[in-house]
Amino acid sequence: MEKSLNVDQDTLVEAWQQQLPEMLGPGDSSVVQADLADPQSLLVHINVAGHQMYAFDFRCSYQDTRELEVTLVDAEKAGRSIDERGDAIQELAKDYARHIHECAQVLHSITNPS
Repeated sequence: MEKSLNVDQDTLVEAWQQQLPEMLGPGDSSVVQADLADPQSLLVHINVAGHQMYAFDFRCSYQDTRELEVTLVDAEKAGRSIDERGDAIQELAKDYARHIHECAQVLHSITNPS
């Protein structure tokens, strides 16, 4: 059985705020916040570079020290919620979810210290 996450949420948010921009494309920006409803979760908002004015909100929940569940909460275009079921939106969301997982891998030294 894997160990539960034993990292202060503020420490985690700070680490994510520093690391996630490195994983994103040029011009993309992100905001990472603590999920006040769950100390094992973070809320990630990503603004996509370019003229489409897309933005995505993800909820990232640590299942244990190694596994991160990433859920798309909302997709927006020009500040308005849009249907995230379209193929283009799904592809973009998958791409950003992959970047989030890559960030989690880099931060294993914090979440899963040996």
